Amino acid sequence: MRKIPGIVLFLLSAIITKADIRLPNIICSNMVLQQQSSVKLWGWADPSEKIYVTTSWNNKTDSVVSTRDANWMLQVQTPAAGGPYTIVLKGNNSITLENVLIGEVWVCSGQSNMEMNYGWGLPDIGAELPTCENSSIRFFYIPKTTSATPQDNCGGKWVECDSNTLKSFSAVGYFFGKKLNNSMNVPIGLINSNWGGTPAEVWTEPTAVNNDAELKAASEKQQPFDWWPYKPGNTFNAMIAPIRNYNIAGAIWYQGEGNTAAPDTYAKLLTSMVSSWRKSWNKDFPFYYVQIAPFTYGNKYISAIIREQQTKAMSYPNMGMAVVTDLVDNIKDIHPKDKHDVGYRLANWALAETYHKEVGAYKSPMYKGMEVQGNKAIISFDNAPTGLVAKDKTVTEVYVAGADKIFYPADAKIDLNKLVVTSKQVAQPIAVRFAFSNTAMANLFSKEGLPVNPFRTDNWDLDRSKEE
Repeated sequence: MRKIPGIVLFLLSAIITKADIRLPNIICSNMVLQQQSSVKLWGWADPSEKIYVTTSWNNKTDSVVSTRDANWMLQVQTPAAGGPYTIVLKGNNSITLENVLIGEVWVCSGQSNMEMNYGWGLPDIGAELPTCENSSIRFFYIPKTTSATPQDNCGGKWVECDSNTLKSFSAVGYFFGKKLNNSMNVPIGLINSNWGGTPAEVWTEPTAVNNDAELKAASEKQQPFDWWPYKPGNTFNAMIAPIRNYNIAGAIWYQGEGNTAAPDTYAKLLTSMVSSWRKSWNKDFPFYYVQIAPFTYGNKYISAIIREQQTKAMSYPNMGMAVVTDLVDNIKDIHPKDKHDVGYRLANWALAETYHKEVGAYKSPMYKGMEVQGNKAIISFDNAPTGLVAKDKTVTEVYVAGADKIFYPADAKIDLNKLVVTSKQVAQPIAVRFAFSNTAMANLFSKEGLPVNPFRTDNWDLDRSKEE
């Protein structure tokens, strides 16, 4: 018998060998899919391979044919929250995804204050460990990765919340998810994508920065460090782009400290980032974020400007901000340890605005306007329906200036939901500032207990010199 050459056998074997269906890491057992929506399932297979997908919540089978590029994607409709369910995928091979829940899915992103977990010595998380086991809360942790181009997969897997998995997960994200789960009694899926120290540019689709002269110039002020990336798009490409097909309810964000090199453009940068994310998902999802906390930054007014810029960003559609000036234990530590209240304040925004639940007060009082009457400046506020209150009785961190633009400590009296500001040094007030500094932890609150947002009524140039 004539022998067939080895190279021919190899080629024949390659022809008849079929590739298995493959899935991105985020499509796996234990995942949470967004309820009552069209969700995408996708992956890779042989070109022209027919793939059948059966979902146990309706026992319906859908099919799709893989493209010439070996990609496939189909959409399935999800029911109201519930589970666990299974999803069976069949082609040249068979994959069964088990313990799948239907609920609400949120991305938790930002820098170190979002990244902080049990390993950072957080007492609130330590107290949670004995009782945190909850199969209705699921975590997906994306490891730190960068790329110069958008990626279609990332590391990670879905896991249930327990005392081991919680230790490495975002504390803010966990408390946010716990509050949603307790309030709505639906499964919650949390996608952890963050990196300490990173500026917002790296989380933004790169053309949104590079094609805007103002944002590009600001990004070039970032100094390279050994611990985090700084080039526009580097983490977006590797840690956001791979999950953009995964349907989400919204995103929470805690970042801003990494942009003190060019604080004046932060509102534009943040809203450009949010726009790029929404474009990637093709969905105008809600975006709730944390205002950075008081800290000794070194240069005067740097973080006050970031907070002012974060306040301006709230005018962008479907955005909300949690003020945390009262949740700081040490102004020389850029990482406040109270992440419980931060997560709950973000959750109240989501419960009220996204899910239309009654949660009481969730918006901090915001500066509305100023009226001058003789030697008095009368400040009015939004979001203070029942009035204001000063802890320790005397209102602190209020300053007033006249035409000379010199600010003096002011005497501030509460009049229901207004503040009456005077100073013996200022006969005719022109401008008022409240908690407008790097480290101010003011004591003015709504009667519902939320801190008044820092503000200034002027737009004068600010001293950027080193703090003494």
